[in-house]
This record gives sequence, C-alpha cells and structure tokens, in this order.
Amino acid sequence: MEPLSFRFAALAALAGRAPIGGQREVALATYVVARLAHDAAPTRMLPLSVRAERAAAARNWLASVTLPQAVRPPLVRVIDRSAGESATATAAAVRSVISVTASYLNPRARLELAALADLLESQAVAG
Repeated sequence: MEPLSFRFAALAALAGRAPIGGQREVALATYVVARLAHDAAPTRMLPLSVRAERAAAARNWLASVTLPQAVRPPLVRVIDRSAGESATATAAAVRSVISVTASYLNPRARLELAALADLLESQAVAG
C-alpha cells in the first residue's frame, strides 16, 4: 500500500495547532492559496476554466477571513496568478507570500512554500 501523501502538511498542521486568530488565519489562508498555486503547476495544470472558478471561490472565501493588512494583497495575487497561464508569475506571487507571512509561519511551512515556488519555476523553464 502506497503511503498517503498530504500536500503542504506543515502548513496544515500549523493551521490546526495555532490558536484561533492571527497565526491560524494566516496559515489557513496560505494553505488554501498554496493548493491553488500547486494545481496551476504545468505538470498538474487543471483546465483554465476550473482554475478560474476555484480562484473566484477562494477570493470570496478570503474576503471573509480576518488577516493582517499586509498579508491579504500577496495572497490575492497568488489566487489571481493560479488562474492564469504563467507558472513563473505564480512562483513570484508565492515568493511574495513567503516574505509577508514570515512572522506567522514556522520554518517548515516557509520551506514548503519555497519548494512550491521552486517547483513552479523549474516547470516553467522545462515547459
């Protein structure tokens, strides 16, 4: 039996363990946008119409989440880029999230985001 794989396990664990409020909200929102960005990677790329629909739903959900003012715009950029065709632009947006969420995320969660950005960039070059 193949082991169960869980994307962005450190982000999900942080969101589950953090107390209600700032860090939990940031971790959960970052987890959601990381999943959207990952599904936009060239090797996983969902159809554009599906990604656009998911991005619209994520934008609506994100509007209901209380986040620090500096964190929201970079998360929205990842959502928007995930619905587009440029893995490089999505990677850049993910890297901006790493910067603004550094004080909210633990090193393992930040490492997952950096690996995601690296994956997007490497697939953009290869594709």
